[in-house]
Amino acid sequence: MKTQAKLDMTRVDQLGQALARRLNEHATHLPHDISERLRAARMQAISQRKREPIRVIAPQMVTAGGHSFGGFDEGLNLWSRIASILPFIVLLFGLASIHILQNEYRTDEIASLDAELLTDDLPPDAYTDPGFLIFLKSNPILEKAAD
Repeated sequence: MKTQAKLDMTRVDQLGQALARRLNEHATHLPHDISERLRAARMQAISQRKREPIRVIAPQMVTAGGHSFGGFDEGLNLWSRIASILPFIVLLFGLASIHILQNEYRTDEIASLDAELLTDDLPPDAYTDPGFLIFLKSNPILEKAAD
């Protein structure tokens, strides 16, 4: 793909050079005012052409042994790659630990609530009875004891 684009650009350059040669051959016979207008148009076209990007080369540090530290992937062995992944692994381990601890805490809460309901003097159906709720709200002594 790149070679095709390079060939196309080479053809365009060759065509432009051939056209410029033919125009220059006949330019000596043109009147002065036309040659001045052509010169002004040429200057305008040159000023509007695309500039080639300037490539900046990153400086590289070279040690006494001749090793450079300029690139990011240079000199990454197995241990340095593991060390770069290690924070991610620790984060995943921490999140998994938090999830497990929260699940255990919820399970303990539910188990203690179930134990209280089952060991209470009242049957569990009494808590769902709407009349029992009205009874608790109307009796201030029982309401303070429930808190």
